[in-house]
Amino acid sequence: MTDLAKPIFWRDSRIPHVELRKVEDGRKVCYAPHSHTHWSLGAITSGESTFRYRNDRYRIEAGSLVLMNPNWVHACNPIDDRPWSYLMLYVDTAWLTTLRYQAGLLEAPHWEDIATAVIREREWYAGYCRLAACLMDPQRDLLDKQTQVVEYLGALMHALAGQPAQPLSKAPAILQELTAYLDKYATEELSLDDLCERTGYSPGHLIRAFKQHFGFTPHAYLINRRIQLGQRELKGGTPIAEAALNAGFSDQPHFQRTFKRLVAATPNQYRQGSAET
Repeated sequence: MTDLAKPIFWRDSRIPHVELRKVEDGRKVCYAPHSHTHWSLGAITSGESTFRYRNDRYRIEAGSLVLMNPNWVHACNPIDDRPWSYLMLYVDTAWLTTLRYQAGLLEAPHWEDIATAVIREREWYAGYCRLAACLMDPQRDLLDKQTQVVEYLGALMHALAGQPAQPLSKAPAILQELTAYLDKYATEELSLDDLCERTGYSPGHLIRAFKQHFGFTPHAYLINRRIQLGQRELKGGTPIAEAALNAGFSDQPHFQRTFKRLVAATPNQYRQGSAET
């Protein structure tokens, strides 16, 4: 019997800039607030759910698309154990930036956040579903899949152009330097005392200020980064126990619990995601 709650991951090494996730029964698929380094575009294919995006809350239903900028905190979760299903497309930020720049939608080849959080127009939803079906069909040619990705995302970027997102208030330079430090030493054991010494902030002030600007406490930011490192390891075929250690976790069980909480899939499910060769 097929486990409908088990996520399906589609990947193809020949199209490394996109990855697709499919969940047919999302009642048990619950996310803690998290973020991605890539840009994400999801489709609710049945039922309804909640969508937390930074400080906003949305109720979304079948036929809706949700958009997530890189590094913006978000979470989608079921409502009262009601059935819902979805597709999620993860797009490499650098690749999408180049696509937008080459189309004349950016003045410089640097990422700009997109203001839109939810799209409810049926034509965009239908086009998304056609794209997903194409990617997951092993009978479709590589050129066909590449063409569908570029055409759909190119058209969507044109439709969304001219709507720059309102950024959160810019973080002080010292906090921006701290995020770079956390990124660099994500796998190390860091203390709050060390972070306070680097910034000159008191513990309470540091936690409040960091969360205000980045949507995470410093600890949650660090754990989110470690899970991203773990995902990269697993996609490369690294065994789970080794991936856990390489990502900075002291043991595999801790890694597995945290991974499930943020990715809503087990490391093994993620690692075994289908890939065409």
